[in-house]
Amino acid sequence: MALETSGKLHKKFPTETKGAKNFQVREFVIETEGQYPQFVKFQLTQDKCDMLDNYQEGQTIKVAFDLRGREWQGKYFTNLNAWKLEAGGEGSTSMPPTNQEFSSLDQSSSSPPPPSEPANVDTALDDLPF
Repeated sequence: MALETSGKLHKKFPTETKGAKNFQVREFVIETEGQYPQFVKFQLTQDKCDMLDNYQEGQTIKVAFDLRGREWQGKYFTNLNAWKLEAGGEGSTSMPPTNQEFSSLDQSSSSPPPPSEPANVDTALDDLPF
């Protein structure tokens, strides 16, 4: 399941090596924008750990990620596994647009004109709100 979001890089953690097979994991946190900002933790694995070196805390980034889940000994775990980072990401496909984004969509010239009412409909007798 591929998703993406953007926000300010809040915290970078060092790369950790786990297990006997030298599995590498690096975590980072972004702060999303909006009325109720969220702090969301992602992880990079193996050769993707170095991708985070190109970004500084406080910088706005766009993160493409997969939602991963697993069960281990009766407990369930969820990871946001990042696989692509870009600088200055604006907007998001995994979260609904903000009011500001809706207003900019309303002002776009590519939107079709509003539908007009048919000429033979008597609107005085129509009590439906639509």
